[in-house]
Amino acid sequence: MPTATATQKFDIKKAVAELQKLGADLYHKDFLLTWQKNDAEIHAVLKIAEILKEMHARNISARMFETGLAVSNFRDNSTRTRFSFSSACNLLGLAVQDLDEGKSQIAHGETVRETANMISFLTEAIGIRDDMFIGKGHTYMKEVAEALDDGHKRGVLNQRPCVVNLQCDLDHPTQSMSDLLFIKNHFGGFDKLKGKKIAMTWAYSPSYGKPLSVPQGVITLMSRFGMEVELAYPEGYDLLPDTIKVAEKHAKKSGGSFKVSNSMESAFKDADIVYPKSWAPFKVMERRTALLEQGDHAGLKTLEKECLENNAKFKNWECDEKKMALTRGGKAVYMHCLPADITGVSCKAGEVAADTFEKARIGTYKEAGYKPFVIAAMIAACTKKDPAAVLAGLMKQNRGRVL
Repeated sequence: MPTATATQKFDIKKAVAELQKLGADLYHKDFLLTWQKNDAEIHAVLKIAEILKEMHARNISARMFETGLAVSNFRDNSTRTRFSFSSACNLLGLAVQDLDEGKSQIAHGETVRETANMISFLTEAIGIRDDMFIGKGHTYMKEVAEALDDGHKRGVLNQRPCVVNLQCDLDHPTQSMSDLLFIKNHFGGFDKLKGKKIAMTWAYSPSYGKPLSVPQGVITLMSRFGMEVELAYPEGYDLLPDTIKVAEKHAKKSGGSFKVSNSMESAFKDADIVYPKSWAPFKVMERRTALLEQGDHAGLKTLEKECLENNAKFKNWECDEKKMALTRGGKAVYMHCLPADITGVSCKAGEVAADTFEKARIGTYKEAGYKPFVIAAMIAACTKKDPAAVLAGLMKQNRGRVL
C-alpha cells in the first residue's frame, strides 16, 4: 500500500474537484508560450502539477500511459530541464528517446515535416529546447506542431503528440511556472502574491550569449498575478520588445504594476522576491544569430570579445548582502533558474556573492524541484481529454509507485 509521507495540509480530492471546475481545455494542444494560454489553462497545469507532486510524495503511482514514447530534442545544453523532462515522462509511464540530430537523417537534409512524423508513430509528447537563436526557436516548435497536425489529420499518426516548450528564444514556460509554484507555496497561496514585489534583474556574468527567455518568462507570467514587477538592467541590455508589451498588458489587467529601470538597487528596494540573472542584450542575440547562420567564426569571436568587455563595465551588478538589505525587511526570497554564476566559487566574479547564494541554496533547489511536475502536468493536460478524471482514477487505484 502507498505510504503517506506528504504533508496533510494538501487535500488531493479537493484539488481534483477544483481542477474539474476550472473547465480548461488543452486536449490535443501544445504548451509553447504562457501568454498564449488563458487563466483557466494556466491554473489547470499548475493544479495538476501540485496533485502529481503530492501523489509522488504519498507514493501513489501516476502512471497514466501503458506504452508510448516521449521524444527529447535538446538543441542546447541542459541539466535541470533535461532530467526534469525525462523524470516527468517516466512518472507518467512514458519511455524517453533522445533525438540526436547528428545521428539522424536530419544531417542528410530530412525536413522538419518528415522528421516530426517519423519520430511520432508511437509518441505521446515531444519536448524541445531551442533557445539560442532569436527568431528561430519558437518558429521551429510551431513548424513541428504544424507537421504533427498534418500527420494526425491525414491518418499517418494514430495520436497527435503534444509539443512542450522546454525553452525557446521567447519563453521558458516550464521554468517560470515552476518559479510561480515555488513562490505561491512560500507565501501561502496565489491570493497572497497580489502586491508582492518581484525584482527581475540583470546580473554580471563572465560569459555572453545567455538566452533572454528566463527574464521574459518571469515578467510575462508574474505580471498576471497582480504582482509589482520591476525589470532592471544596464542600458542596452533590453529584452524583446513584444514581451515587454505582454508584461505591461498583464499588469494592467491583474491590477499589478510593471516597471523598467536601469538600477539594481531600485529594483531590490522593498522587493519581496529577487531574481538576479544574466542575459545577453536583444540586439546582441540578433547579431549572434546572423553570424551563426553565416558561419562567420571570426565575427563571432569579435562579438564575444566586444560583449565580454561591455559586461565587465557592470561587475557591480551582483546580488550581495548589501543589496539584499534593501529588500523588504532584508528578507527577500532569492530565486535563480540555476546554475548561478557564484563569485569565488564558479567564477572569479559573477551574479551572486557566495555567502548570499549559500543562504538561499536549498530554496533554489526546491524551486527547481517543481519542474518535473510542471512538465508532467503540461503533458497530462495536453494529452488527456479529462485529466481530473484520470487523476481521480489513479488515486482510486492507489497503486504504489514503489512496491
